[in-house]
Amino acid sequence: MNGEHFDIVVVGAGPAGLAAACAAASTGARVAVLDDNPRAGGQVWRNGPAHPPPDALTALLRQFDGNGNVTLAPATRVVVPLDGNRLLIESAEQGGACIGYGRLILATGARELLLPFAGWTLPGVTGAGGLQALIKSGVPVRGERIVIAGSGPLLLASLATARAAGARVVAVVEQAPFESVLRFGGSLAATPAKLVQAAQLTRGFAGLRYLTSSVVSAAQGDGRVERAIVRHVDGRTHTFDCDRIASGFGLVPNTTLARALGCATNAKHAAGAIAIDDAQRTSVDHIFAAGECTGVGGMELARVDGRIAGLAAVGVESGASVQRLKQERSRWQRFAARVETAFALRDHALQLPADNTLLCRCEDVSVGEVRAHTNWRDAKLQTRCGMGACQGRVCGGAAQALLGWDVAQVRPPIQPAQIGTLMLAADAPSAPL
Repeated sequence: MNGEHFDIVVVGAGPAGLAAACAAASTGARVAVLDDNPRAGGQVWRNGPAHPPPDALTALLRQFDGNGNVTLAPATRVVVPLDGNRLLIESAEQGGACIGYGRLILATGARELLLPFAGWTLPGVTGAGGLQALIKSGVPVRGERIVIAGSGPLLLASLATARAAGARVVAVVEQAPFESVLRFGGSLAATPAKLVQAAQLTRGFAGLRYLTSSVVSAAQGDGRVERAIVRHVDGRTHTFDCDRIASGFGLVPNTTLARALGCATNAKHAAGAIAIDDAQRTSVDHIFAAGECTGVGGMELARVDGRIAGLAAVGVESGASVQRLKQERSRWQRFAARVETAFALRDHALQLPADNTLLCRCEDVSVGEVRAHTNWRDAKLQTRCGMGACQGRVCGGAAQALLGWDVAQVRPPIQPAQIGTLMLAADAPSAPL
């Protein structure tokens, strides 16, 4: 791909990115889709050895084959944006390359918010979404006892995935209060498809404990997880013997590339989602955004976002079909607002754990060491928090949620890269390397 120029480059091959690529390609535009996963589908449509691609993903990929003007580049990451509408990228198979674009669509999705608790670094502790990814990638969990904890609909999706893989889910621990969960369940009548989906995912919570206003306060075990300690907001505790704990507190928009490109974020959005207009345009010319990076709202919203962005990127911004898409987007935005209200993190979920609890697992930095500083920059300089292999993707989100810090500091390269890849930018005098 080195030196190639595309009419549209889409970053992200999840529901939003694939929908955007299909919409743009249907007009004859030459489109490239980049994704750092080895298979298209993103987190929602992730597939693996024992999990074939869902029908919706297969249908989209067939459209690509039929159009013939879409280049799908899996296992490919953007290392750094260059001036002149170019990207420095690196592929697992082909190495580094520079590509150009007329329009860029960011569909970079979201990351799971992981909040530390005592023992969260024990083997067997993952995120709720992380558990799904592991199972779909082929990790066997049949017969294992699992506690799923945190907040939001992702817990139910993880429950269904674990059950389908033969695991025994002994408890689902939700930090939101029962009243909020009940009101949200009642509101699903406005979106019947979601009501049916919720019933299918939970199967009535048969065979497990469902606790609200509660969080996992500790994981215990000798060398790996053996039990979960769950604390209710009123101080009561429950102990569950288990082999795994999957704990995730919702999703945080992945805006790293957008910030590196200079795109503004929405100051009204707690997680700093990419700011967009009615046509999914960002604040930077020729750059659009769609899906969870513009605000977490679910697969249906991501797909319609993507279609609007794909059409707008090729100049189609009006007409009856676009208007219908925007009406559909409004409907799913209302659903997303109900999710956000129901599962907003309460104070008991945002309590700092004990000072000796690790916050940054990559660099072994404790909560006490980090909170001795006044901001993220100082903590990084003095403790190396956020400077390990994940570059703050885990501990940065936790610090933002628990300490209220602004962790949005992006420096190139935004992804680890080979020296040979970085050298490709050396001939570009305006490159920011």
